[in-house]
Amino acid sequence: MSSDRTSLTRGLRQAERVAGAAERVVAAVAAPLRRTGFPWRAPTVPRGVEVPEEPSTLGADYDTEWARRPSAVLSRAFMIAVPMRLFTAAIARPEVLGLDRLADLAREDEPEPLIFAPSHHSHLDTMVMIQAIPRAWRHDLVVAAAADYFFDRRWKAAFSALALNAIPIDRESTGRRSADTFRDLVADGHSLLIYPEGGRSPDGWGQPFKGGAAYLAARTGARIVPVHIEGTGAIFGKGMRRPRPGRTRVIFGRPITPGVDESTRRLNQRIEQAVARLAEESISDAWTAATAAASGTLPSRTGPAINGWRRTWLLNERRRREVSGRRSRPQRAWPNLGDRES
Repeated sequence: MSSDRTSLTRGLRQAERVAGAAERVVAAVAAPLRRTGFPWRAPTVPRGVEVPEEPSTLGADYDTEWARRPSAVLSRAFMIAVPMRLFTAAIARPEVLGLDRLADLAREDEPEPLIFAPSHHSHLDTMVMIQAIPRAWRHDLVVAAAADYFFDRRWKAAFSALALNAIPIDRESTGRRSADTFRDLVADGHSLLIYPEGGRSPDGWGQPFKGGAAYLAARTGARIVPVHIEGTGAIFGKGMRRPRPGRTRVIFGRPITPGVDESTRRLNQRIEQAVARLAEESISDAWTAATAAASGTLPSRTGPAINGWRRTWLLNERRRREVSGRRSRPQRAWPNLGDRES
């Protein structure tokens, strides 16, 4: 028993000697560093002085200029043409309508920049829109993305900027810095994709439009193309853990030209009404939607002003009339053209 205690004591003493030798080696190596100052060591801060925080490089302050350099443009073109196209075709199978409304602009030698303003129900909307937008604007497209979601982390910001050519923007209001950036990009020939609702639908119904798209149109002078996206919410809506493959539909409307003295609020109302008309056109036909718009009887995009199961039930009733997510087309009635005179 005594021999075991003696060996344990010797082991502890030997460990102390080794630790002391290691401490002396570290001290000898660190001694020269004590005599050196900035920039090899952090600068000292006098007492009573508050050091200002370093400026943020994420969120709305993330610099996306590098994503529009030639190497990044080529990489993004490959991602759009191959993996993104295959993924979108497999998951969403988009049907694109209304391209004839943009045909005249697309045939120009240098098509003018446009602001595409679609409805928003899913993260799939951007990939579907990139594939649906005509080639004349597709490769010079800039996406306005939520700064607090897509640019809150370094890897997400880099991926969004590279793959989508995204630029951070505040959901609630468009700041002067963002507006100036978009104005310069439009002046350079870039088109813009922005979601006027500011975020994905929480329950499948549309949300009231914010004034971001209208404000940018007024600042840049670019025309706005209203777009209705159908089916992405049923495939991968907000709160869903994994996508469920189905069908989608994208309908482009006629470009809207901002009036000379038109207010942002009035322009925003025109954009929202145009998208509501496209939503009705998707489940009925162009004539019925035009008649309802002219008579002021378009169904509300935001759904009924009720909560609970009735709102969900009415949404399901509407989706039964949609083409998206179905293997076959639903039954539709012929448009009512009025009584024919004998």
